[in-house]
Parts: sequence; C-alpha cells; structure tokens
Amino acid sequence: MEGIKDKEIAVVGVSGKEYKFGFKIFRDLLKYGFKVSGINPRGGEVLGQKIYRTLKELKNTPELVITVVSPEITERVVEDCKELGIKEIWMQPGSESDLAIRKAKEYGIKVIYNSCFMLENKIW
Repeated sequence: MEGIKDKEIAVVGVSGKEYKFGFKIFRDLLKYGFKVSGINPRGGEVLGQKIYRTLKELKNTPELVITVVSPEITERVVEDCKELGIKEIWMQPGSESDLAIRKAKEYGIKVIYNSCFMLENKIW
C-alpha cells in the first residue's frame, strides 16, 4: 500500500495479553514506526502507550482503522467510522461480517477484508 506509513492508524482491539493478535499487531506497528493509536473499551496502557476507550476519544481522526475484534464489535466500529468521517477500514480475518462489509460500502468507506494487514504490508 502506497504511503501506508504516513497514515494515522487506529487498531481497535488492542490487548495487553501478549498472545493475542491485538497485542502483536499493535506492538509490531509501533516497532516499525507506524503512527498508531490503540483502542480498547478498558482503556489503560499497553507497551507504554495510552489506550483509548473509543475512536471518538482520539485527538486526531485516524485515516485507517484496523479491527481485531469480534464481527459484532466491528459492525459498531463501522458506525463510528461513518460518524467520524473515517474513509478506510481494514477488517482482520475473523473480525469481518457480511453486515459490517455491506454497511461500510454503503457509507462510502473503503473496506478491506479476507486479508491480513500485517502480511499484505510485509510486516510479518
């Protein structure tokens, strides 16, 4: 993806548990110098970074949202993206649903699914 490192990215589903993909994705995006914020309804801190409870709490609106959550939560995230004017969402394998994909497309949000962000961008 062209210019991906220049984009403000939010990872929804960041976890403090090292074995979870929400942790691994967040860790490696930080490691490779991406501009990334973490979202988890519990808030707190992961890897020394403040974790925000919602996309709406972020100081800057992200250009790309990566979901690493259940499909039901992704469906709610799509609604937040519409409300905030976020134009791109990447649904990690297992976080997508037909409803979430359809709604994102209806709202004019570029949606990527059936593909791992980390593999596609040669991070893993």
